[in-house]
Amino acid sequence: MANNKLAIIGGSGLYDVEEFKDRELLNLNTPWGNPSDEILKTKYNNKEVYFLPRHGRGHFISPSKINFRANIDAFKQLGVTDIISVSAVGSLKENLSPGKFVIVDQFIDRTFAREKTFFSEDIVAHVSMAHPTSTGLMNACEEAIKKENIEYQRGGTYVVMEGPQFSTLAESNLYRSWKADVIGMTNMPEAKLAREAEIRYASVSMVTDFDCWHPDHENVDVQQVIKVLLGNAEKAKKMIKNIIDNFENHIDLKDPANNCLDVAIITSPEKRTQKTIDKLKTIAGRVLKK
Repeated sequence: MANNKLAIIGGSGLYDVEEFKDRELLNLNTPWGNPSDEILKTKYNNKEVYFLPRHGRGHFISPSKINFRANIDAFKQLGVTDIISVSAVGSLKENLSPGKFVIVDQFIDRTFAREKTFFSEDIVAHVSMAHPTSTGLMNACEEAIKKENIEYQRGGTYVVMEGPQFSTLAESNLYRSWKADVIGMTNMPEAKLAREAEIRYASVSMVTDFDCWHPDHENVDVQQVIKVLLGNAEKAKKMIKNIIDNFENHIDLKDPANNCLDVAIITSPEKRTQKTIDKLKTIAGRVLKK
């Protein structure tokens, strides 16, 4: 089997996994700037694993200011092949109550103030996002969640809003009319960039609230969310340890992220500048050096 390496991106409330005792903090540089924070390199049950809090330790980076490109490039530098995103979200459905986990399989990207591609200069690439998450990793997540008896839903659509403000009632009802399941602020362009980097990606969303649509619940506020976050984070840490143990059993050799750049780059070779080729060395060096 290939040398598969797992990375965990922690969202709101998940800034560390204290049980990881073998710890080395890596300060990486990328052509896109610095990642959200130092990347924790650890070994758990003899498996090399990486962890990054997307908002930084202490939560000082707003969703719109996360350097998603640097985060993904840094993981690619480290040889990461698989990413599990753990995120706090609001629920858009009655049956998805606070504390429940959702293994997301689709996204609706409503963000507008973010850099969404590595291929913005000189070299153009179009990757497929029809199926944005990895079936194999979703299977690993489901097995890990079941082992901890966490209430969950397999499959669901995540609306990614710009933020940092929460939704208006009209917006919340609009997203519900689309039959979306949860709403958050961070999985896009993260999932798109992981695909461009040919890294398999899965998202586990942890419900903290009912957004603002539910007539029987108060409007969202940070203190209310934090209470649920703390409980979710403890469950997430147990899930993560299980995923580290099982994810290699679920590698999908037909995953759409595998070698997707083979059919994505449209720019003629003579139009590709050396400056951009060098900038994309980590992300697309495999195909650009041909």
